[in-house]
Amino acid sequence: MSDFRIKTCVLGPVSTNCYLIYDDARKNAVIVDPADNSAYLVEKCRELGITPQAVLLTHGHFDHIMAADEVRSAFGCKIYASREEEKLLLDPGLNASVSMGGRQVSLHPDVLVQDGEVLDLIGMKWKVISTPGHTAGSVCYYLEAEEVLISGDTLFAGSFGRTDLPTGSMSDIVRSIAEKLLVLPETTMVYPGHGDPTTISYEKNYNPVAVFGRRR
Repeated sequence: MSDFRIKTCVLGPVSTNCYLIYDDARKNAVIVDPADNSAYLVEKCRELGITPQAVLLTHGHFDHIMAADEVRSAFGCKIYASREEEKLLLDPGLNASVSMGGRQVSLHPDVLVQDGEVLDLIGMKWKVISTPGHTAGSVCYYLEAEEVLISGDTLFAGSFGRTDLPTGSMSDIVRSIAEKLLVLPETTMVYPGHGDPTTISYEKNYNPVAVFGRRR
């Protein structure tokens, strides 16, 4: 049996999926999109007996990053984000923390990643897939060996992310999904930023991007 595990924590004002991804034998972990409530995340890691070694961000919107600084401090780990997302992360006006009425959030990532880069974290290979559209610097993380895609707010079950916030683009998100995500193996499990998991197979049949593409 594989030691690969994913624990989903739904956190924050808009029910964001934060993922604790870990090796159950080695007990090391990566936290993806620490949305809120750092005390809860620290306690959950202690309950599971895992030690986060990195924080990965799919994009810079406030509802995906509010606990990132506290998690970084608690575990002494680095925050990874797209090079194209750095400006948005630093600006509360761009990352929607001002407009959505919550506390202002500004975040300095430690490591800036780019499309096609492969991260070696907790004994796993994480391929960075640049998927602009929801934001200009949105990325997904693909663990090929585990047949898992962490899709952030780019791809949802039967849907996709909004594009009406700063740096968003409808044409870009459609292109990102069609050309970079729906071409992955159909057995790939997709873990989105909000809502339930899905599969590439399901999205190829039912996602509006795929359906519209077939009708053209």
